Amino acid sequence: MQPREIPELYTEGFRETLTEVAKTGRKLRREEIEARRGLGEQAAEAGYGLRSLVNGLLAAARSNWPAPPGASAPEVLAAVEQAVDASAEGYERAQRLAVRHEEAARREFIDDLLHGRGNPGRMAERAERFGLRLAHAHVVAVARGAEAYDDGHAVTREVQDAVFARFGDRRTLLTTKDELLICVAPSGQEEIARFFAKQAYVRGKECRAAVGRPHTGPGGVVRSYEEALEVLRVGERMELPEPVLHAEDLLVFPVLTRDRQAMYDLMDTVLGPLEEARGGAGPLLATLREYFEAGCVSAEAARRLNLSVRALTYRLERVRTLTGLDLSDSLDRYSLHTAVIGARLFGWPRGARTEQATG
Repeated sequence: MQPREIPELYTEGFRETLTEVAKTGRKLRREEIEARRGLGEQAAEAGYGLRSLVNGLLAAARSNWPAPPGASAPEVLAAVEQAVDASAEGYERAQRLAVRHEEAARREFIDDLLHGRGNPGRMAERAERFGLRLAHAHVVAVARGAEAYDDGHAVTREVQDAVFARFGDRRTLLTTKDELLICVAPSGQEEIARFFAKQAYVRGKECRAAVGRPHTGPGGVVRSYEEALEVLRVGERMELPEPVLHAEDLLVFPVLTRDRQAMYDLMDTVLGPLEEARGGAGPLLATLREYFEAGCVSAEAARRLNLSVRALTYRLERVRTLTGLDLSDSLDRYSLHTAVIGARLFGWPRGARTEQATG
C-alpha cells in the first residue's frame, strides 16, 4: 500500500533551508529543528503516517538536488538526517500523547461502566467506541491470582491473545481493575466468558475465576460484575475446590449473605453455646463442617477428620448437649447447617476457618 501523500504544509521551508545549508555547510539551527518537531506533531495529529512525512522531506531534498556548485553533499545529507530525526521525534511524541489520552479515556470508561456511574445515554455512546452495545445483555467474568494483574502483566497479555485468537473481538472487552482480570462478553456468547475464566486459571498462579449471570443494559454489566465478585469471595471463604465458579450455581449464597445481621443473630444463637466447650467452638465447628460436607455420613466424616466413628459420635453428642439441637431432626439439622455455612462466610468465630479439629 502506498503511503498517503502529505501536503507541502508539513515540509514548509525545508527546501530553502537545504539551499542555505548547501551554500554554507552549516548544520540546522535549534529553531529549525524545533520547527520540524512541531510539524511532525501536527502531521501525526492530522492522521498522516510517518512514512508519508519522511517521504515528503526526502522529496523536498531531492527537488533541491544537485546542490549549488562547490556545495558539500555530506553537509546536505547531514541536514536531511537532522530534519528527518526531528520530524520523527515530534511525530512519536504526538503518538505517545494520543495513546496516553486513549488509555485514560478507556480507564475512565471502565471505571464508570463497572461502578454504574454516568448518564446511561452517554455511557452507551462511549461503549460503542470500545466495542460494546449496552442495550444488549452482557455477562462479566473476573479472575484473581497470587499476583496483581494490570494491563501490562504477562498473564493479561496471554489471556487476551488466547481469547481473541479463538473468538476475535466479538464486541468483547478485556481489561484489568483492582488487580483483577475482567472480561465483559455479550449475552448469548457466554462461552467467551467461560473460556476467559479457564484461560486465566490455567495461565495464572493460584488463580481462581468466577462468572456472573447475564443482565441487560449498563446496569446489567454492573450487576453481573458484582455477582462475579461476590462468587469469587464466596469461593475463597468457603474454600470451594472448583477453580472456576458460576453465579447461577451458587444462588443460595446471596440469599444467606443479604441480611448479615440476621445471619450473625443465627450464628450467635445456634453456635454461640459451642464456645463453652473445652478448647472453644473451633473443634466442634470443624466437626460439623466436615459432617455436613460428607453428606451427614458419620463414617466418611470421621475419615476426613482422622477420627474414629465413636469419637465423632461423641463430638456430635456434645453439639446436641450444648445447643439443644438434634441432628436427627430435619429443622434442627437445617439450622445448624445454615449457621455453619454462615460461620465460614463471615469467619465466625475468629480463626475458626483455619483451626483444625483436634482432641
